[in-house]
Amino acid sequence: MNFELEANWQKILNFFRPDHGDLDVPSVLFLIGIQELGKGALALSKDRKVEVMHIGVCTVLTPYGYYHFLGHDKEGWPHFDNIENLPPLDSSEQKNILKEAIISYFESENII
Repeated sequence: MNFELEANWQKILNFFRPDHGDLDVPSVLFLIGIQELGKGALALSKDRKVEVMHIGVCTVLTPYGYYHFLGHDKEGWPHFDNIENLPPLDSSEQKNILKEAIISYFESENII
């Protein structure tokens, strides 16, 4: 277990806990997607929620070279180009990469 990663992940969860309760990786990615979308509170269909989560994934993985931000469409939705696929990972490894990328995102925003 990477104790530094988990300690920093707990900082992220503690930041959100007062307003959002207990969250997991997909929930935090969804909140990042909402932030990056910049439209505030929206009523979203299930498909749109998945798209918002995808915005979160693309945003946090862009600095790692997996995605490239292309710009916003006429409705203001951000679009990304997949530059490189993630290597084959088991679910634990995938979760850890996403946690690391989320932590990096919030560090760059000076939140933790």
